[in-house]
Amino acid sequence: MRLTVRHSTIYCYDPPRARVAQSHRLTPAGSASQRVLDWQVDCDGAAFGASFTDGGGDTVTTMTVPGPVAALEITVSGTVETTDTAGVLRGHAERVAPDVYLRKTRTTAPGVALTRLVERLGDAANDLDAAHEMARLIAETIEYTPGATHAGMTATEAIELGKGVCQDHAQALIALARMRGMPARYVTGYMFADQEAGAAEASHAWAELHVPGLGWVGFDAANQCCPDERYIRLGSGMDALDAAPMPGISLGVGDESLDISVNVAQQ
Repeated sequence: MRLTVRHSTIYCYDPPRARVAQSHRLTPAGSASQRVLDWQVDCDGAAFGASFTDGGGDTVTTMTVPGPVAALEITVSGTVETTDTAGVLRGHAERVAPDVYLRKTRTTAPGVALTRLVERLGDAANDLDAAHEMARLIAETIEYTPGATHAGMTATEAIELGKGVCQDHAQALIALARMRGMPARYVTGYMFADQEAGAAEASHAWAELHVPGLGWVGFDAANQCCPDERYIRLGSGMDALDAAPMPGISLGVGDESLDISVNVAQQ
């Protein structure tokens, strides 16, 4: 499948900032499931540093904007040819050992609600079956409900609420997998929302679990499937905060607003 992406992020600052600096994971890395045909990240007045590949195999680029900055727009556009690999991540260059992703974070730390979910897991025949079972359990426990949660919500809080979005499904699955001793990480990217898509927004998130013999395998609990040719993978991290596509700082204080629009289409 050939997918085109148009992604715009507009920041407004009041009063203007003296300087803005960001670290971007906005460029897809090549793998067996995706081949980048063309890709561009732009921002008027910005200086982009050289791109590099981090330990997780993701492409990172720094950006700085000298002030005064009242507003800035970051645009992403490109075309990616995707292939269905049944969620298995192959040909992705990374150097970090899988066991690094067993570490807990604030949003994926064990809690009473998670402990109760672990107790509901059966005796799966192997780790792959266990991963599918955990993804199904999260999908049954957290109803996809846009606007029900906020960016800092923990996995335990989302499970207790019983509602959430793809971020909550991913972090809850990650937490559950780590409690079972399976390395897991948060993935950001894009999804082509065709007519068959259930819980879908163009900007999307899911989890990857490390399965012996297969490596990293993606699980989108929100849609109860493994990533296929509808998905474009951007970057990964320990949780949603660590995997944020545009983390950064601005020099100054005051109000900040954000407007995002994303469109993914089939070419």
